[in-house]
Amino acid sequence: MKRFLLIFTYLMAIIICSSCDNDFDFEISSGNLSFSKDTVYLDTVFTNIGSSTYNLKVYNNSNDNILIPNINLGNGENSYYRLNVDGIYGSDSSAGKYFENIELLANDSLYIFIETTVDIEDLSDQSTQFLYTDHIQFNSGENQQKVDLVTLVKDAVFVYPQRYLDNQTNEYIIETLSFDIDGDGANDETDIEGRFLNIDELNFTSERPYVIYGYAAVPENELLTINPGSRIHFHANSGLIVTNGASIKINGEFSLDQEALENEVIFEGDRLEPIFEDVPGQWGTIWLFDGSVNNEINYTTIKNSSIGLYLSGDFQENQEKLLIKNSKIYNSSNFGILAKGSSIKAENIVINNSGQSSFAATYGGKYNFTHSTITNYWNSGFRQFPAILLNNYLIDSEGNTLNNDVLEAYFNNCIIYGSQNIELLVEQLDDSTLDYKFSNCLLKFSDINNSFNTAIYDFGNQEHFENLILNEDPYFLDPYENNMIIGVNSAAINQGNQVYSAIVPFDLLNVDRTNNPDLGAYQHIIQDD
Repeated sequence: MKRFLLIFTYLMAIIICSSCDNDFDFEISSGNLSFSKDTVYLDTVFTNIGSSTYNLKVYNNSNDNILIPNINLGNGENSYYRLNVDGIYGSDSSAGKYFENIELLANDSLYIFIETTVDIEDLSDQSTQFLYTDHIQFNSGENQQKVDLVTLVKDAVFVYPQRYLDNQTNEYIIETLSFDIDGDGANDETDIEGRFLNIDELNFTSERPYVIYGYAAVPENELLTINPGSRIHFHANSGLIVTNGASIKINGEFSLDQEALENEVIFEGDRLEPIFEDVPGQWGTIWLFDGSVNNEINYTTIKNSSIGLYLSGDFQENQEKLLIKNSKIYNSSNFGILAKGSSIKAENIVINNSGQSSFAATYGGKYNFTHSTITNYWNSGFRQFPAILLNNYLIDSEGNTLNNDVLEAYFNNCIIYGSQNIELLVEQLDDSTLDYKFSNCLLKFSDINNSFNTAIYDFGNQEHFENLILNEDPYFLDPYENNMIIGVNSAAINQGNQVYSAIVPFDLLNVDRTNNPDLGAYQHIIQDD
């Protein structure tokens, strides 16, 4: 009996092993692979900056297990692409370039992950952009198949802090700038990675985009001029600082031809892939520091920052610290504009989609907005504040509350709206006198719980509110996509005061509004069904 069991066990083992051998027999690929894409487009990258990771799926639709003798890049080890085949990065000698004997089971698939980093100087000495191509080869000879790879590479002007080797620690130290981040005058300066721009760097042109690492600072008493059509891209935790006595003039222009947007100046992050097009918080801020003067912004888009514009100080001066016209600020993870005891004159501006407030004026200051659309349709999480926040106090780094007796805020022919019930908050410290007025404005303020029943929000008080339209729909075309143009059903149509439209006679799209002006930055349009 025992002998019979031993023989039976032996026979079963032979059968199982034979079955395993049959299940995992592999035939050489005959060129019948199929792919999720014929061409993998890796979108646009800057020279020497790595791309995102893209994927290609390879299918074996046959009933046989196959062996792919080789998967490799057409340009071999000289290719600027890198591959990862189902978690395998390749041998040491040709990592990411060449793979041998890849097994693929019947009716199964595998992933290939693709990245690239390209040095445009190795490709062309004359062009500011270059279309770089290669392909992935599967097998060789008559059974060869391939999938094309395409990337647009842009040349750029790179601005970054220097790195120094510390002889004592043998570690690299990155160049830093020291500033009072809180702006409260306390002796608590913070080091920020960055450097001052050189004199020959103080004119940004449209010839090539600019990529800034860390903070680029305009030196004291110098002027940074940014020409029409310039494109400025910031790496994470990067931005611009305009220091004491310095100025910035951003000279975007509007054009009536089809290339109108080419003359606009755009500030955004340095990731060019479409997935990053509207992602908030990709970079820091444009900071107009205490003492900076005569700052001007025209026909400019600032998007995907943490704070679009940050202004501190100088409300006492006769001239506003910032004159901003015909501009848009979108997708700020915190504030579109944050001003601390500062001053702004704004015409034809749009601010939308901010993680906190689209416009916050704290610690007082002087502000005048005409024909502007200040809204907040943030849908990436909870926001604490309304579209507009006004107050006249500041809590410093030591917990002390500082009061500013001056808060002047005027909004004329504006739309203030958003996705929350309350889109205006005015905070008053003690018995301070606040000078604020909303004239011919459409405002969303639906106090359903009667939580704001104070004199500050007495909308019948002509001293602070005149010709106010409350809680009527502006009918934006697509506010969650930052399209703040109003349609034919908007409550803002023909509600503007011509006194203010005479000051700003053309809307953001250069449409005449001198007669029957609409509220906000845009005249209404008739939208096709």
